[in-house]
Amino acid sequence: MAVATHQTAPAQSAQTVEWQRAPSLLAYDDAVSTMEARVAAIRRGDAAELVWLVEHPPLYTAGTSAKPADLLDSERFPVHETGRGGQYTYHGPGQRIAYVMIDLNRRGRDLRAYVHNLEQWVIATLAHLDIDGERRSGRVGIWVDRGNGREDKVAAIGVRVRHWVTYHGIAINVSPDLGHFGGIVPCGIADPKLGVTSLADLGVGANMDDVDRALKDSFSEIFA
Repeated sequence: MAVATHQTAPAQSAQTVEWQRAPSLLAYDDAVSTMEARVAAIRRGDAAELVWLVEHPPLYTAGTSAKPADLLDSERFPVHETGRGGQYTYHGPGQRIAYVMIDLNRRGRDLRAYVHNLEQWVIATLAHLDIDGERRSGRVGIWVDRGNGREDKVAAIGVRVRHWVTYHGIAINVSPDLGHFGGIVPCGIADPKLGVTSLADLGVGANMDDVDRALKDSFSEIFA
């Protein structure tokens, strides 16, 4: 991942970031068009930065590194090509997606640092819910150790940047149907000791409201 080293203005306060929550399942194409419009407005200075909390109906997305062989069942759910980084992933009910639209022109034009902060945000959010989420070298996303050499992914990260304004973001599995991941090789990881989990699968009773509160509290910790 290329990293720029331009001089930038001091970081913007996290308190100026707007938060919105979609009231119902949101069509993926509508989400992308709304994000693109907001990114353009942020760049012009016409809108505040935004964290947008959504859920989608069941679907698969193909990132810029997606391999056709990793789409195991193309008829199961709609498949959307997307400009974010990464490979195939699943979105659906019970998964909290946070689309993050912030201006790296103001916060620092360092894409590697931004992705690191997204990872740390997820880790801090999970810590609020008594879950030990961890990074793994060579694997995108946040993982939990299930013991006996097994590790499961609990959160995915996919980023796109336009004129140094970010969009797409993170997805935390709260209580989705984990069987829906079976139509793809999630994020290209086929190792039988690596799987996908959720808060519900881990025995954590947090609901979407609990996760949203933890996300907001943790965002201020990481991005202030």
